[in-house]
Amino acid sequence: MNKYFDIKDKVFDITEKYPETIDIFVSNGFEQLTNEKMRKLMGKTISMEMACLSKKVNVELFEQRLVEAIEQKRVSVDSALVASKKVTGGDIRIDGLLPCPVRIPLLEGFNAWMDENRERFDFTVDYELKSANMGLDWIKEKIESDNPDSLSDLFISAGFDLFFDKNMMGKFKERGVFEDNSGLTKLNKDFDNDEIDLKDPKGQYSVISVVAAVFMVNTEELNGRKMPKTWKDLLSPEFEDSVSLPMRDFDLFNAILLNIYKNYGEEGVTSLGKSLMRSMHPAEMLKAHTRKNTSGIPTVTIMPYFFTKMARADGPLKPVWPEDGAVISPIFLLAKKENKDQTKPFVDFFFSKEVGELLSTKGHFPSTHPDVENGLNPKQKFMWLGWDYINSNDIGSLIKKCEKLFHDAVLEE
Repeated sequence: MNKYFDIKDKVFDITEKYPETIDIFVSNGFEQLTNEKMRKLMGKTISMEMACLSKKVNVELFEQRLVEAIEQKRVSVDSALVASKKVTGGDIRIDGLLPCPVRIPLLEGFNAWMDENRERFDFTVDYELKSANMGLDWIKEKIESDNPDSLSDLFISAGFDLFFDKNMMGKFKERGVFEDNSGLTKLNKDFDNDEIDLKDPKGQYSVISVVAAVFMVNTEELNGRKMPKTWKDLLSPEFEDSVSLPMRDFDLFNAILLNIYKNYGEEGVTSLGKSLMRSMHPAEMLKAHTRKNTSGIPTVTIMPYFFTKMARADGPLKPVWPEDGAVISPIFLLAKKENKDQTKPFVDFFFSKEVGELLSTKGHFPSTHPDVENGLNPKQKFMWLGWDYINSNDIGSLIKKCEKLFHDAVLEE
């Protein structure tokens, strides 16, 4: 029992009072809730408990995830729970987005660490660490077009567009403003092997963890189709109009677009657009007669690895780690070179084994810390763009190109 709702409360009542829970329902197979009319119609007739049972989703874990989403929203609106302790005009500024499932314990730990260590610093610290679902716009707004002094001394976030777009951080990267200050010569074996290397060869960016995108397959919707085991499988015509994509999670979505483009070209991105379940896209609601999938339920939902842990073993939802690798959106840590001595203690905190274990165990965001056991088996590989590809391409322009290809395919008759 939690203080926000009862599991026997109607889905409509929960989502009406706490709109932040809609994404959690959608990520677990209740795609109809993206349609306001369906949310009112269906949501008023079924309780949260019955909704979970109908999808064979673990009720306790689902309740816990809803509570986390609610509390994260409450923290974002009212910082009294675990305040960012923002001090205007600090000598050192830290900005970032923390993964939603671990933001509260991570921020609590950081606040406690700050309280313990504040007296050792002969400078003031201004820090603001928001939930990842708040988006990057507030950080982008702080960046002046050509002034490195407008940048925070430390950034923590995922963000291919923010960190590599030459109109954003990319231009400062080219000017050598940042330096990897982690002191690590080797990363975790999961990210430092013959198939993948997340350590920046130019020694500028650090990666503390990753968000891995995997498949959740609704076996009741396969209808004779083989279980998709690779990204290539999802791009085949038989999965057109059958896939739910994390389009609200911009960086994970960008990571997927970029990796599909790298491995399968323009045709691959177009096929990915065709796979999007049109009933979920506002522009396609008027074209419902063209849908191949008439149930209104996606066959495959692409989601962060964390969410797959909610599915019951005896249910129709089966997690699939792609054989060709889970696409990853790295959680970067960027430190300005000019203040590296002052920011070093903070870098060490975020690169500590304790933080790595919290990310890995609580959020299922595999850590790059060499001493953390991520609990992955050798078959759980990753799909990563690679530093060579990033450094030899205009990532900002490439994202825009991929988005156009994707959306053109979605809108295609």
